Amino acid sequence: MANILIVDDSSTMRKIISRSLRQAGLPVDEVYEAGDGIEGLNVLASGKTVNLILSDINMPNMDGLEFVKTVRGNGNTVPIVMITTEGGEEIIKEAIGNGASDSIKKPFTPDQLQEKLGGLL
Repeated sequence: MANILIVDDSSTMRKIISRSLRQAGLPVDEVYEAGDGIEGLNVLASGKTVNLILSDINMPNMDGLEFVKTVRGNGNTVPIVMITTEGGEEIIKEAIGNGASDSIKKPFTPDQLQEKLGGLL
């Protein structure tokens, strides 16, 4: 079973992602939530075991790109998948270039989550 951290400034989107993970039949144990990159870093620093991070790109305080850079700069190798409405390939390339494992665009289905995340858990 996996512990997943969802970093998104929309509490509604965090709930949708959490529900979709379970509907996809992924081996989810705990789901931790953070409203921005700073909160996400605090979850990681708390000592909780996190096996996968799903992060939005556009967030206040610390966006997803800065979050990825900081997580990787701290030596953390947990897989990070960007979940975004961004249509531009450049921002996705930048995220992956900075250490993100993959990306998935909103809106998504549970089947799409299973396809993208199944191999990471």
